[in-house]
Amino acid sequence: MSIVRKLKRALRGEVEPKTIVREALRRARSKRQISKERASLDSINIEMPKLRLSAKDPEAQLKHFQTRVEPHFLPGANPTSLASLQIEFPEDTEALFKTARQIVTDHSWPLLGFGVKNFGDEIEWSRDPFSGHVWPLDYHRDIQLIRNDGSDARVLWELNRLGHLVKLATAYAISSDEQFSAECIAQVQSWAKQNPYGRGVNWNCAMEVALRSMNLLTIFELLKQSIHFNAETLQLFLRLFHQHGTYICRNPEFSHISTSNHYLSDVTGLLWLGLMLPEFVDSEYFFDTGLVEILREMDKQVLPDGADFESSTGYHRFALELFLYSFILCQQNDVDVEPRYWTKLRAMLDYVRCYLRPDGLAPLIGDADSGQVFPVWQRGADEHAHVLAIGAVFFKDANLVTPNLKVAPELHWFLGDAGVNNFRNLSGNEVDSKSFPHAGTYVMRKGDRYLCFNASGAGINGRGSHGHNDSLSFEVYAAGVPFIVDPGTHVYTADLHQRHLFRSTAYHSTVKIDGEEQNTTLESMPFVIGDEAHPRVLEWETGDMEDKVVAEHSGYARLQAPVVHRRTIVFDKVEGSWLIEDEFLGEGEHDYEVRFHFAPELDVKLLESAVTATNGMAALTVSALDPGELFLEVQSTSRDYGEKRDSVTACWRVSGRPGKLRWLLRPHMISDQ
Repeated sequence: MSIVRKLKRALRGEVEPKTIVREALRRARSKRQISKERASLDSINIEMPKLRLSAKDPEAQLKHFQTRVEPHFLPGANPTSLASLQIEFPEDTEALFKTARQIVTDHSWPLLGFGVKNFGDEIEWSRDPFSGHVWPLDYHRDIQLIRNDGSDARVLWELNRLGHLVKLATAYAISSDEQFSAECIAQVQSWAKQNPYGRGVNWNCAMEVALRSMNLLTIFELLKQSIHFNAETLQLFLRLFHQHGTYICRNPEFSHISTSNHYLSDVTGLLWLGLMLPEFVDSEYFFDTGLVEILREMDKQVLPDGADFESSTGYHRFALELFLYSFILCQQNDVDVEPRYWTKLRAMLDYVRCYLRPDGLAPLIGDADSGQVFPVWQRGADEHAHVLAIGAVFFKDANLVTPNLKVAPELHWFLGDAGVNNFRNLSGNEVDSKSFPHAGTYVMRKGDRYLCFNASGAGINGRGSHGHNDSLSFEVYAAGVPFIVDPGTHVYTADLHQRHLFRSTAYHSTVKIDGEEQNTTLESMPFVIGDEAHPRVLEWETGDMEDKVVAEHSGYARLQAPVVHRRTIVFDKVEGSWLIEDEFLGEGEHDYEVRFHFAPELDVKLLESAVTATNGMAALTVSALDPGELFLEVQSTSRDYGEKRDSVTACWRVSGRPGKLRWLLRPHMISDQ
């Protein structure tokens, strides 16, 4: 595809003419650099880094790395600190040991939302774990990622991030059991042999290279005292670090038009390589580039109210992890970061605190691919509380602690015994209703009543990527039960039709008009979404007795007879109920479909003009206050990438001229009836 055609495809959202020119020049330079890289693959594959070490002998170099006292890694991620983890968290530690033993004995471990997967006696690092497709060792830029044949690069990349080896290395650091270190090193050797530099799908994406480099650094720190970590192993790690840093520098996912969590990951990887490997001649360049760019991306990607700009809570967690863990590492090594960036990081944590439901789980607004940085303990895509706990201790801020926030083993892994003890000295506070106007997130809550209203745009300044057609949708949690939920994501490229469904208007608790999407999407382009809706909030009020939000979007203004959808939600805090009013402003006859997407495993039944959903203990009744045809649909909900369960959606269908439709949402305990 020509540079001009690629630019036309990329030009979505707000882009200035001078930016287009700069981007065209950048792409022309990149094209020339690609030719140079193609010619140098084999030499880089065997090249060793230039070191600032007087010791040239491999054994002397090994002694240096095993005995150095600087730089400092994460305060809790060292054998001395981790040895006490099983005392504080015996069940979590035993679960970790169980996974580590499975990895050693039969090469089985959990992968995303797919459950435990066996990877065979000899792990094939380029074989898709589920479709069986073996990706070729072609030059990385020649790899075609979207195949729509059941293969999914995202799944294979998760395997090749080597996060499972961080689990294994942690198990070794806790127990000093050498079988864990031996298996870990053997798998790193196997990976290096099967993945020559710059070839194949595992060198296709700088983000994946960066995240893998961070995991390799962690493995290096946790295993370097093992009897199996010899001079030959050291040379392997040094070569891999050199290759990973070189690749990121040559293939950054940067664009003058926009950047995203991909480029943020790239520069974070450089920062970590630069900080943790001062022996490298290139370390200053890695560090300087990484630090400058990660802060620049924080300015670009974190909105004034603390939310990530991709219109996704899943990617907010991921970006928050990158920033938070990097700031911890910087603090450990006396790296100065301007106060305003600490303020931004604090705001990101406050956003999490406010959007977490009373059960501690997150609404899955936009895409959620279950990505974690350092996944020592595997967390579902909606589990964000452990990051909040780490942040609360890091900032020594009790205002970040919710009443139900629990101490997590990750807190010990990152911040050690002191972190756990400091957390226990922080008392939590009730979370109030709050608005995040830049994010388009409005949270109404009191006690166990919670509604999260979504008025976010397509994301990335209108360019979209991980946003869904979910304008004016919402989640409802009450009486200990998640009743109305976002459907999640399920998969990306493994099944383009499923991908299309999960981000569609009909899969969200909002309104579809005349069978059209709020924003234009194509099934064949899974990471492109239009920017027609432009939701805006007209009113937000919160008080002791009630909350009120009024918002509208213009996604249906492109219809032959344009319509604006306006939604008003009033939360009666005394009754604990919500009144929803949908108003349609425009002319002509239209077909309206208003959906409420219920959580899986609820018993959903029709009651004349109402629908009730229950788990046997509590129920939510949604009553229509205006006439319409009511029916139930079987759809799906996904909590984790790759996983899905059947769920039920209630749909009211109305045809005619624009007007108003109203619903009353009343939660109650079954014993109340």
